[in-house]
Amino acid sequence: MLRRRARLLLLPVTGLTLLLGACTDGSSSESPEAAPSVTAPVERPSATPVPPPEDRACYRLAFDDALAPTTAARTTDCDGTHTSMTFAVGTLDTVVDGHLLAVDSERVMAQVAEACPAGLADFVGGTLRDRRLSMLRAVWFTPTVEQSDAGADWFRCDVIAVAGQDALAPLTGRLSDVLSQPGGRERWAMCGTDDPDSPDFERVLCSQPHSWRAIEVVPFEEGRYPGVEAVRDAGQTPCEDAGRSVADDALNFQWGYEGPSKEQWAAGQTYGRCWAPD
Repeated sequence: MLRRRARLLLLPVTGLTLLLGACTDGSSSESPEAAPSVTAPVERPSATPVPPPEDRACYRLAFDDALAPTTAARTTDCDGTHTSMTFAVGTLDTVVDGHLLAVDSERVMAQVAEACPAGLADFVGGTLRDRRLSMLRAVWFTPTVEQSDAGADWFRCDVIAVAGQDALAPLTGRLSDVLSQPGGRERWAMCGTDDPDSPDFERVLCSQPHSWRAIEVVPFEEGRYPGVEAVRDAGQTPCEDAGRSVADDALNFQWGYEGPSKEQWAAGQTYGRCWAPD
């Protein structure tokens, strides 16, 4: 039996957790509550605010666009080529104890970072495991500071599909509750171009050329990062068992494991993944 060594998980979408990792998927990490960035009493502007985005609208975003906190992209026909779809529009909690918070304050950003991954779970369906083994991710946008000064207080949650290291996949077909269906889970499943130990390893959709597949999730309890050694050790037995369960020969098989780094843990990714040749 060829046993793979564990490696730390280096997601290509850490900034999307956006992770994209983060990523992301209904789980969240605790964020310290920031002090109000504006201490003057609330005075609502008289200018006409920017209207909130349209729910279920579609956009042609590039990978870098999805990483940005704000966007000026125009909507496009959802029946045509697009890479993101809005699945929720909400209202920012910018007033605390009678004082107005800046739209880019830590407290406001933490609200959106919690709401959008949770909303993605409701939108695409499936289990937490299904979402963590898929390439679907939530990204979010808020008004610019100037738009906020004019009275805009909305936030927008979009779903995207990561296609590789720095690319988004076109979104086609129905996405609502898609991970509750076997065909949908397969369509958006996470695969790899090589085994996770390889320097050439890259996550891709399983519809693209690949040789390995993410097959199981190794969850950890939330809290302080357990350390590199503890993270590595935690995946050995469950990933070996998972690899055996999908192998043609239970005595001769390969498996791989990657656990979260300290930085990814801080971003909310408190789990690892098991891999096997596909």
